[in-house]
Amino acid sequence: MSDFRLIPSIEQLRQRPAVRALEARFGVEATVSALRAAAADVRGAIAGGGAALSTEPSVVAWMEAAAGRRLGDAFRPSLEPVINASGVILHTNLGRAPLASPAIDRVAAIARGYSSLEYDVGRGARGTRDVHAEALLCRLTGAEAAVVVNNNAAATMIVLAALAAGREVIVSRGELVEIGGGFRIPDVMAQSGAVLREVGTTNKTRAADYAAVVTERTALILRVHPSNFRIEGFTERPTLADLVAVGRKSDIPVAEDLGSGYLRGASGPSSEPLAAVEPSVQATIAAGVDICCFSGDKLLGGPQAGIIVGRAALVGRIRKHPLMRALRVDKMTYAALEATLAEYAAGRAATTIPVQRMLAATADEIRVRAHALASAIGQMNGWSAELLAGVSAVGGGSAPGVELPTWLVAIAKDGLTPDALEEHLRQLTPPVIARIEKDRLVLDLRTVLSDQDSQLRDALIPSRQSPVPSP
Repeated sequence: MSDFRLIPSIEQLRQRPAVRALEARFGVEATVSALRAAAADVRGAIAGGGAALSTEPSVVAWMEAAAGRRLGDAFRPSLEPVINASGVILHTNLGRAPLASPAIDRVAAIARGYSSLEYDVGRGARGTRDVHAEALLCRLTGAEAAVVVNNNAAATMIVLAALAAGREVIVSRGELVEIGGGFRIPDVMAQSGAVLREVGTTNKTRAADYAAVVTERTALILRVHPSNFRIEGFTERPTLADLVAVGRKSDIPVAEDLGSGYLRGASGPSSEPLAAVEPSVQATIAAGVDICCFSGDKLLGGPQAGIIVGRAALVGRIRKHPLMRALRVDKMTYAALEATLAEYAAGRAATTIPVQRMLAATADEIRVRAHALASAIGQMNGWSAELLAGVSAVGGGSAPGVELPTWLVAIAKDGLTPDALEEHLRQLTPPVIARIEKDRLVLDLRTVLSDQDSQLRDALIPSRQSPVPSP
């Protein structure tokens, strides 16, 4: 006969130090609920003849442990830090650009108290949030004015809505791209209320094609940088200067969606490999483009944001559009963005912005770190590690075709397939995100922050983790 008398009451359990600690951490209501669930589980175990639960102390210990596990699972954040050893610098699934230390410090300083988000300290009166970061953006890009929204898709949307709703926007057929998450330029344009006017062909569009379709209904000429693909071979695309000339002759504003936010020169020599495929914001503004938008969390290396720079009159219209309130950013985004931009303005970005450091890292520098990691892994019983020459990717829909030479650490564990080992790495604390290449699990230290090297070694040593599961 099952002896359910071994199960203490919930109130009895609440007097125990371990349970009081759970209540202090997770709250009384959640802890009591977890204890009740544990009591139900233990009743089932006792009824099933569980030999391990034959005494009251064993039952109490089991319930405390079960309640602790249940609460830990329930309260565990779904958003957690990971170590990116994939070699993809701007990994969209892993949050794209890591913030620089000055940006993190600035976010903490602003977040912990009140701030001048919409308050003009000089006048002692209400202000507007959309002025933040503008001075730095204008200084770095040469634009007359700037405004920030929550991502670059939103930037494109509000530019079209504010400047071209109900009227035509001319776009080359070769630039009707699909951006992240399945959103396509024609769909964004439709939602904005603008009317798409396609010109040219997929592989060839000339300045004359734009000029030929300008009418009284034309509101904007839009140029979209194909940042996540390349069209090669029999192709033609007008220069930005030619497109601006068409706009000037017809008195039609020209807008460019740059996407990645490459600040040439301000980034230092680290970004030079990108110059062939990524037009810079400064060059775009200097060419006479009226409005330009780009991301804050790609090559710029800041927080997620959509940045719009250009002529003051047009930016002013965008500021006043009703969508601005829906697409505006919060105080922490402004804090991180201003701190990131300040690093560029001070000439420190090449060394302080993580994305810039990753782009600048040489294969020789990475090899030194990779050799140290491979040696540590190779000393463990049943494990092997080998250095392989390879390439890293910029990622994030930026710099298509650019490959950065690197050195990979190929690791293996006796009895485990590469897929099983890759899954095991994802279960570590913190999770390690690797990649499988040519049926081998490889780690690329280009995307592992330098201060994470020891953390990565600790995570990979099985003696400091739970045992590797059997296949």
